Amino acid sequence: MQIRVRKGWEIPEREATPEPVYWNRRQWLRAAGLVGVVSGSLAASPYPARRNPEFTLDRPVTEEWAATSYNNFYEFDPEDKTAVKKKVAAFQIHPWRIEIRGLVNRPQVLDLDDLLRRMPLEERLYRFRCVEAWSMAVPWTGFPLAALIREVDPKPEAKYVRFVTANRPREMPGMSQAPWYPWPYFEALRMDEALNPLTILATGLYGKPLPKQNGAPVRLVVPWKYGFKSIKSIVRIEFVSKQPATFWSRVAPHEYGFYSNVNPNRPHPRWSQAFERLIPTMERRPTLLYNGYEKWVAHLYKGDEF
Repeated sequence: MQIRVRKGWEIPEREATPEPVYWNRRQWLRAAGLVGVVSGSLAASPYPARRNPEFTLDRPVTEEWAATSYNNFYEFDPEDKTAVKKKVAAFQIHPWRIEIRGLVNRPQVLDLDDLLRRMPLEERLYRFRCVEAWSMAVPWTGFPLAALIREVDPKPEAKYVRFVTANRPREMPGMSQAPWYPWPYFEALRMDEALNPLTILATGLYGKPLPKQNGAPVRLVVPWKYGFKSIKSIVRIEFVSKQPATFWSRVAPHEYGFYSNVNPNRPHPRWSQAFERLIPTMERRPTLLYNGYEKWVAHLYKGDEF
């Protein structure tokens, strides 16, 4: 008796779409003018990307519903993390352009779609630690920030990289809800931090394009720092010679320093950082120095940075 081994890409016949249903669906899409659009977008989509096996976790990946429903994004709601997902519908993320300026030899305005066609997208499993002492473990899709930095060719005097978020109060209701903050949101890294292999620009999450509430269409991810350093919805990247102010260090300098590295031994003025709670189970775990990425980044610091 001949035994046929099904190939990995095959599915059982019972799971295949019946031919009449397939053709009816094609007719509906054609009538709506969507056949070419759907086919083209599927062919061009970079998601899901190949997972980089170098980055592993010491905990389960956070369930997708939790990571996309509990979000600090003050531009949409500065008070309720669970409300952000409901308030992002009007936020327009396509087309999207990023201005690169400052101390670079090749300043430019980049179309994000064009950029993604050139960059080496991959998926990485990273721990994510909020300064508020909760944490997640999520699969980001993105590319090393260093790859973009090489393209724009910084000048020798460029020592810091500054990032700015979109500034659209009509689409981002939290900005009007909290007008006392110095909008738009801004952050910065030292050049060697920006060039570190861990630092990525993320455009996807859970094998799909990045949701709006998680910082779509492009955000910074710096996994050894508290989450507010990983600025969302970036529209401008500037290369500067002197250490720039950052959003939270300007709002509350005694609570938030420029570096904001995850450190269990340095408490926040209003709470301990020795432990964290995993979303959504609220399991209590000891905080890891540099969020567990010590071997990649400890050499960048003397140990007393704030």
